[in-house]
Amino acid sequence: MSGHPAGTAKEKETANVVWSGSWVAERLGVELVGDGTPEGGRELRELLGLALRRNPKRAHLLVSNVLGKHVPQKPSVVYGTGFELGRRVRELLGDAEARRAVVLGYAETATGLGHAVADGLGTAPYLHSTRRPVEGVARAGGFEESHSHATSHLLLPEDPDLLAGDRGPAGADAPLVLVDDEFSTGNTVLNTVRALHERYPRSRYVIVALVDMRSPADRGRLTDFAAEIGARVDLVAHGSGTVTLPEGVLEKGQALVAAHEPEPADSAAHEAAGSPGPRAADAPGPRPCTRVDLRWPAGVPDGGRHGFTPAHRAILEPALPAMAARIAEALGDARRVLILGFEELMYAPLRLGTALEERTDAEVRYSTTTRSPVLAVDDPGYAIRTRLVFPAHDNPADGPGDRYAYNVAGAGFDAVVLAVDSAADTPELHAPDGLLTQLAAHTDHVLLAVVPSYVPSRPHTCVPERQEPPMLPEPLRGPAFSSYAPDEVGWLLQDLSDTELEAPTEEREEAIQSGGAHYAESLPVEYQPSDRYQELFKAALELSAARVARAVGTVTETVLAERGPRPVLVSLARAGTPVGVLMRRWARHRHGIDLPHYAVSIVRGRGIDANALRWLAAHHDPADVVFVDGWTGKGAITRELSAALAGFEGFDPEIAVLADPGGCVRTYGTREDFLIPSACLNSTVSGLISRTVLRSDLVGPEDFHGAKFYRELADTDVSGHFLDTVAAHFGEVVDAVDAEVKELLAADRAPTWEGWAAVERISEEYGIHDVNLVKPGVGETTRVLLRRVPWKILAKRGAGADLDHIRLLAEQRGVPVEEADGLPYTCVGLIHPKYTRGATGADGKAVESK
Repeated sequence: MSGHPAGTAKEKETANVVWSGSWVAERLGVELVGDGTPEGGRELRELLGLALRRNPKRAHLLVSNVLGKHVPQKPSVVYGTGFELGRRVRELLGDAEARRAVVLGYAETATGLGHAVADGLGTAPYLHSTRRPVEGVARAGGFEESHSHATSHLLLPEDPDLLAGDRGPAGADAPLVLVDDEFSTGNTVLNTVRALHERYPRSRYVIVALVDMRSPADRGRLTDFAAEIGARVDLVAHGSGTVTLPEGVLEKGQALVAAHEPEPADSAAHEAAGSPGPRAADAPGPRPCTRVDLRWPAGVPDGGRHGFTPAHRAILEPALPAMAARIAEALGDARRVLILGFEELMYAPLRLGTALEERTDAEVRYSTTTRSPVLAVDDPGYAIRTRLVFPAHDNPADGPGDRYAYNVAGAGFDAVVLAVDSAADTPELHAPDGLLTQLAAHTDHVLLAVVPSYVPSRPHTCVPERQEPPMLPEPLRGPAFSSYAPDEVGWLLQDLSDTELEAPTEEREEAIQSGGAHYAESLPVEYQPSDRYQELFKAALELSAARVARAVGTVTETVLAERGPRPVLVSLARAGTPVGVLMRRWARHRHGIDLPHYAVSIVRGRGIDANALRWLAAHHDPADVVFVDGWTGKGAITRELSAALAGFEGFDPEIAVLADPGGCVRTYGTREDFLIPSACLNSTVSGLISRTVLRSDLVGPEDFHGAKFYRELADTDVSGHFLDTVAAHFGEVVDAVDAEVKELLAADRAPTWEGWAAVERISEEYGIHDVNLVKPGVGETTRVLLRRVPWKILAKRGAGADLDHIRLLAEQRGVPVEEADGLPYTCVGLIHPKYTRGATGADGKAVESK
């Protein structure tokens, strides 16, 4: 349990099995009741602990284990929880509505959570309420939090139209997404919606919370309120249940608090129980700390107090690895590190923490200071084991007072990185009784990272949506990089050919599924095809070349008709690159035009290479850029691209693909799931280029993503042979292409997303419960067999030669192929769930050898 003080082995063992709400539950009779199942109750207790506070309105406090406020937690867990909630909101709203949504988070506890939800939505501007008034910034609204110790929330957007609700076409009202850590009575949300609806009426609201703890009566209130204002109100929560409170719990709780800590008038001179350490008169004087110059990107706000747009996000993301590197260098050999944020400043330190996790092998945790006074009890069954008390250090508008940091003292951190905004870097912070001194008493190394406080300009100005970093290199071209001719494609990548990046498939799979590494941080060992497999590839190419040529012609003519006359082809490396080269060849063959063609990197969960986009915007009209890929599966990359482009003006997120069996795009050559021979191999059919790599120690904020050129595989390279074989059929398919394009241009080509429904069904039916482990279609199934640890292959009953290479690969790896009915794809590859080396079975557990 992170954040608990070090103790005996027995105490640690107890801490691992005792629920951190049992101390309160046993003394007050408070119960957390899950969704009616034992699993629901366990999940709720994993999410929440209990504590007590001196509050006349509500004595108990639900303490989240994934929020990063009171309990130090892995930054990736905190951010990932919010981000996933944002993805769920996006699915609820649909892509069109999600693109227009605005996200509002609550100060102080949910400022970082709300920001992570906005990131998950992908295109949403973000604003959080604040208790810090800013001179010269007009209020756009405010509301009260009925049960809180500090109630007034201000809304201070720099853009006065941010909340107006007209982000859509023809003034259509945009959905408002409200994010809080806990949804209990619903009073705070009702106060917010009522105040905003009077000023900015709209037809749809979405409430997001880590936990929905409403009583049945409170659930009815929300429904009635929605009917009263004539709007739809949805709820998305990570967990749900209720809190059962016995009669007289408030008085009993207050008595319990009084018995365990001094009155507030005396608390300034003492720390709470379980929090040894100097305070005020006991402090030995200022302790030194190390300042870290983050080099925070100019113009990017420190958070969402005045609004945070997708344009800001696009500038911040590529800068995070370098900032984390500076922190890591200053940390030296620290092995257990806490990133400590400051009250409303939650998002900036959280993202520094996620970047630091990727940069260092140290154990990294994240939490923040708070205004909220909570009782500390050093007991494994209590959620707040220790607290530090220190004076406010940001000149608050409501006057001086105590502030708190929980579960830091005695937690065994050998370094603490305190992140504050510049408004809080005051003499009070550095005073003998200030927070820096308090931290120094409990760790060997204190670092101070100051983020510039963002002050809105008047008149209103905004961060430019497109900023080209200095000295971006020119694209790499063959033969120096790739076996393609120099005019076929320019790679907006950096050459990592001399870097050792390959890892055994089993090691990569275990690291990816355990959360220890992202799939883009390493490369699989390149598959070397056997003679038998190479013969299958050649046979498949001869069998399908005309079919591929027809699809190439169809997608190219559709692009020229709708995006012409001279589109700029930008393929998504590397599966999209052979398709981009073929589309370029078709345009030259049929129309005598040479289309520019570049390849860029896009990484699921990390987005597209922002520097590559800036290069494109500096050299071409973004409106001319057409993104190209090989095929669709679930549509994950389609969604990723749409979200990533939100911060860049003028780019169209539509992807043109050769085959769209998933029904995910409007522009395609075919929607049949057939064998595209370029999917059969890795680099040897893709110009000898590896899959792209994104790792913070190799890719800096001003670098393109990386890839390797496997020059040593030149003898087995069939990239040119593949292109030439398909192009040789262009002449014979022209009439069929013309007829097909005429039909397509007149048809309804709206995405159906039928593949996604099938993937979700398969995930549940086979007990995987993770759609990322279900890879639909011939191309994705091939990738599973070449790069991942496959569990089994589902093949459409009666599928013929399209699956010959799949059957051979499955045979070579000992993977069963099961025939199935009702598949919208020719085949589906299932990655081994919960993989550990030696694992077997759907539960991922190893079977002991007899």
